[in-house]
Amino acid sequence: MVVVFYEKMLKKGLVVLVVAFLASCSSGEKEDVVSSAFDLHKVEFSQLKNWNEDDAVGFGKALRDVCIKLQRQTSPYLGSEKINYSLSSYKKHCQNILELHDDTEVKSYIGQYFQPYAVVVDGDVKGKFTSYYEATLRASYTRGGKYQYPIYGKPKDLVEINLRDFDSSLPNMRLVGRVKDGKMVKYYTRQEIDEGKLEAPVILWGDDPVDIYIMQIQGAGVATLPDGKEIRVAYADNNGHKFKGIGSILLEKGLIKSGDASMPKIREWLRENGETAKKNMLLNDRFIFHKIVDAEGPIGAMGLPLVAGRSLAVDKHYIPLGSIMWLETTGPDGEPINKLVMAEDVGSAIKGGIRGDYFWGHGEEALESAGRMNSEGCYFILIPNDAEVKIND
Repeated sequence: MVVVFYEKMLKKGLVVLVVAFLASCSSGEKEDVVSSAFDLHKVEFSQLKNWNEDDAVGFGKALRDVCIKLQRQTSPYLGSEKINYSLSSYKKHCQNILELHDDTEVKSYIGQYFQPYAVVVDGDVKGKFTSYYEATLRASYTRGGKYQYPIYGKPKDLVEINLRDFDSSLPNMRLVGRVKDGKMVKYYTRQEIDEGKLEAPVILWGDDPVDIYIMQIQGAGVATLPDGKEIRVAYADNNGHKFKGIGSILLEKGLIKSGDASMPKIREWLRENGETAKKNMLLNDRFIFHKIVDAEGPIGAMGLPLVAGRSLAVDKHYIPLGSIMWLETTGPDGEPINKLVMAEDVGSAIKGGIRGDYFWGHGEEALESAGRMNSEGCYFILIPNDAEVKIND
C-alpha cells in the first residue's frame, strides 16, 4: 500500500488541497495546504520541469554504482528516519538497469518503471540548495621545504558510539569522542589539535594551510605531489564537533561583506590575512581526518565515487541514501539545473527535509561555480512503482 501525502491527511480526517505548485517549485501560486512535517506527494513525469531535456549523461554511472552497492544489502527496506520503501523491488530493477547500454536507456527505463513523488515539508516543496566540489592542493609524503602543514589520518583513540545500540528507545545518534580515565569525553577541537594535543598519523604534508582548510570543508581533494603525480584524498572521519562555516564567522565579525562570501573570495581573503585568518579558521571546532584512496572520484557517504553533476548530498535523516532524485534548482548565475541525480552523500551543514548539496566536480572551474551557488529549489524522489512505501511520523 503506497502511502502518499493526500492519503495520510484523508486518513486523519483532514481536507487537503493539493495543487499544481507541488509539481514544480517555481510555478504559480499555492493554495492552502494542511501542514505536515514531512510527506510525499505523487506526481507525473510530465510535471517534472524539463524532464525531456535532461540527456542523463553521467547519471547511468552514478546509478549503476549504487545498484551494485545495494545488491549486497540484506535489509528489507531502503530507508531513512522518515521514508522506507522496498529494497527488493529496487534490486529487481537494478538487475535490469545493469544490463542497459547507455544513459538514454537508463532514463527511459526509470520513466517507465519508477514513480516520482514531490518531497513536502510543512506543506511546502521549496528548500535550499548549495554546491560543493573536489578541492585541489599541493602535498608531499615527507615533510620538508614548503611542505610543512600536516594532513591527518584518523586517530586511533577516536571512539564512536550510537545510543540506539544500547537502548532501542534512544535516538539513532552517532557520538564521537575519546576515552579519558574510563569515561568517554568530547574529542579535541580544532584549536586543541592546532595546539598539538592530537596523536594521529600524518598522511601528507601540504604547502598551504588555507588549501588544507578548504579541503576539510569540501571533505575531499586531489593532491599534486612534487613529481606531478596526482593522488585522491578522501574523508575518513571527523572529531564530532559542530561545523561553523568560515563565511559565517567572517561575516559576523564584519571582516568581509555579504557580497564577498563566496568560496573563491573567502579563499583569497584567508591567504591575504595571515594570523588573523588562522585565528578565525580555528573558531570552527569541526576537524576532518582524511585517507588516501585509489578511486575515480571523491568518495561519498555510501563509499562510492561521486559523479560531477549527478551526485547530491542530502540529509539522510529524511532522504534514504541510494535514492534516485529529480532536482529542480538554479546555478550560481541563475542557470536552470533540472536533472536526475543520486542521493549518495551527506554533509555537516546539509540538514532538513528539502536541503541538498550539488556536487559540481573537480578543480578551479568547479570551485568558481560551486563556491557561489546558494539557490532555492525542490526535489522529487523516484521510487519503483511496484514498491511499498512507508512514511514514518
